[in-house]
Amino acid sequence: MTTALIADDEEAPREQLLAALRSAWPALQVVAVAANGVDAWDAFLEHEPEVCFLDIRMPGLSGIDVARRIGAQAAVVFATAYGDHALAAFDAGAVDYLLKPVDAERLAQTVARLKLRLAPAAPTADPGALQALLAQLSTQVRRAPPLAVLQASVGREVRLIRTDEVVYFESDSRYTRVVFDGPAGAGDALIRTPLKELLAQLDEGQFWQVHRSVIVNHRHVAAAVRVDEGHMHLTLRGRPETLPVSRHFQGLFKGQ
Repeated sequence: MTTALIADDEEAPREQLLAALRSAWPALQVVAVAANGVDAWDAFLEHEPEVCFLDIRMPGLSGIDVARRIGAQAAVVFATAYGDHALAAFDAGAVDYLLKPVDAERLAQTVARLKLRLAPAAPTADPGALQALLAQLSTQVRRAPPLAVLQASVGREVRLIRTDEVVYFESDSRYTRVVFDGPAGAGDALIRTPLKELLAQLDEGQFWQVHRSVIVNHRHVAAAVRVDEGHMHLTLRGRPETLPVSRHFQGLFKGQ
């Protein structure tokens, strides 16, 4: 049974797509529904669906941001009110798109293409070409400037920490632990922003998510160590701890 994720920040389009999919693809199992890009990415990591229907414009992470993180790990369909955004990707065959409200005939064509793409003998998508297309599309969707300063609790103080001083972030129960090392010294602190929300605010060129509970500043990574076929961890420059790398993110450290 094929599994799917639906993400749209508006309830009516979500429900309309759900109803249309029940009719067009009865065997499809929708394992997660998200109302924003941050929850969509978190749901993808939890459920690992084979197909993702993503609205382009969503709070936090856009559908294109989420698609870039998913890469070739799932088939992506953009559900959007802005047809021009997805035309280049559709023409290249890397992803598909649906205009809202979803038309039954168009959805039937999309479902047929998805079934072909998910068939065992289907050729695999070129990850590099897919990322290039999504990068091109992302320029059409504006994002807020990356977060520059954090306010974090250190004992009785509220400390201002520049994000470029952060070594890594780690989920810690109800909080996010911030480990930092800057001119004023090293240490750790707690912030209330959940890790999945923080991800949408950081510079993705500097901060890499390597585990569902860890985001690392790649400038502090010394090496990626493959323990066995399914396990990898990171060592850090000048620090004794190691950070886990889950299967989804091991492709960041392929080597040459």
